[in-house]
Amino acid sequence: MKKLLILLLLSFFLPGKSQKVELKTVTDSSQVFKGEIAGVPVTLQLHYDGIPDCNLYQHFVDGWYYYDKYQKKIPLTGLYDYGKLSLYNFGAKHQQVSKQFKEKINSPQDVEKVAEIVKGFNPKEIILFGYNQTKENPISGSFYLENKGKTQPAKLFTGNEMIYRYNNYLTLPNNKRINTFDIINLYGGNQLISYVSGEKGNRVLLYFEHSSNLNACGRCGASEGEKGYRILYFTKDWNYKRYEEFLTESCLENIYDTPQTKSKDGKTIQYKIKKSDSSPAHTLTVDIRNASVIKSK
Repeated sequence: MKKLLILLLLSFFLPGKSQKVELKTVTDSSQVFKGEIAGVPVTLQLHYDGIPDCNLYQHFVDGWYYYDKYQKKIPLTGLYDYGKLSLYNFGAKHQQVSKQFKEKINSPQDVEKVAEIVKGFNPKEIILFGYNQTKENPISGSFYLENKGKTQPAKLFTGNEMIYRYNNYLTLPNNKRINTFDIINLYGGNQLISYVSGEKGNRVLLYFEHSSNLNACGRCGASEGEKGYRILYFTKDWNYKRYEEFLTESCLENIYDTPQTKSKDGKTIQYKIKKSDSSPAHTLTVDIRNASVIKSK
């Protein structure tokens, strides 16, 4: 009984694991979506299946969907193209035909002509999402069934139908969690450096390194990427407010060969940033202990 009482007191006074700030990196190549076809609830599971050329914003997807009431999986093959999802079911010989379909698409130009190319394979069902290119939740779409010969409305209950995702999950006190994929950008590459808490709010300092462009054939696609620091600002109760970004290297901004100086205790790093495409030369002082970055001339 005495040991139990001591354990209870320790658990009360010592900060629990939930009070820490932690970062976990998870790369997803598969997503499950809920939606509707003609007002009937459906579930889709789609996974990344390679790129036609060199652009991660344009990739093949494979998977299935079913009507929630019956849960009979119907196979799907298609393309993700900058927020647009084109999904096809080719009937009894789906696997065989889907392989032939993919072999016809080898470039961004082919991706643009997918609606024309797929006609030669006589899809039995066509599901399209995101073609109106507006940010909305749910995402509107359409469903075409060959033997019915008509198009019906479809919905995807998400604000983002991207399949391949670089998730960086920040676990925060008060059982809260955010994903930098949702609040910063799609590129991931964040590392947790430090964090501080105070009466006026909380700050989290991240260091990041990520590619400049998910299109490897586009500008800066083959570069060493973007590097720098981010400060995330939170309320006292760890509600997210905003973030600031400070580049130390960048292909997109032409920032290279940045000299840096570390303090003897390793708690401060100073970067001399040269003139870039969008800002004059300046100095960044990173204070790890205080989770802050000061920009000065």
